[in-house]
Amino acid sequence: MGKTYEKIDDRLRAFIEAQPVFFVATAPLAADGHVNLSPKGRAGTLAVLDELTLAYLDFGGSGAETVAHVRENGRITLMWCAFDGPPKILRVHGQGEAVFRDDPRFAGLLARFDPAADGASLRAIVLVRAERVGDSCGYAVPLMDYREDRDLHAQYFGRQTEEEFSAYCERKPHVASSLDGLPAIPLPLPARPGPAG
Repeated sequence: MGKTYEKIDDRLRAFIEAQPVFFVATAPLAADGHVNLSPKGRAGTLAVLDELTLAYLDFGGSGAETVAHVRENGRITLMWCAFDGPPKILRVHGQGEAVFRDDPRFAGLLARFDPAADGASLRAIVLVRAERVGDSCGYAVPLMDYREDRDLHAQYFGRQTEEEFSAYCERKPHVASSLDGLPAIPLPLPARPGPAG
């Protein structure tokens, strides 16, 4: 039986932090727009900032649908599934905001993550303010064994300079705008603040 919660308490936080993958869903306002669902899984790239706020690091490598959607309307859902242990699905419905590299809050938010989670292709930090936190049974979610993180993404972009990554973003379709033409990542890509820039 599903339950809703007033906040992300210590038990829910422990569940979130124990999951090696989570999913992000967003959609544009247009009825014929493309709904987006993205898996996220680089270790350390999600942080529970307080009882109603989460953030995750947004890296280059694909389009920027999530960023475009939260810029337009803010609606976002994060979901975690227990693939081992007791069955559980947890969803956080909320309002998302993309914090770009040139935002004065960027460096302070980035400091809330493990430095090892940072990477050369970091484009933005997505903030999520929870409006509804709820779980469901997860009885039909399969049991699967986690082996390890893939490091291909970090390796690929780790070989690029900031200038090369910025040029990559400018060449790639659906980075500056979404599939539906909504503004996404500001280009040219702002320089990174501080020593990592």
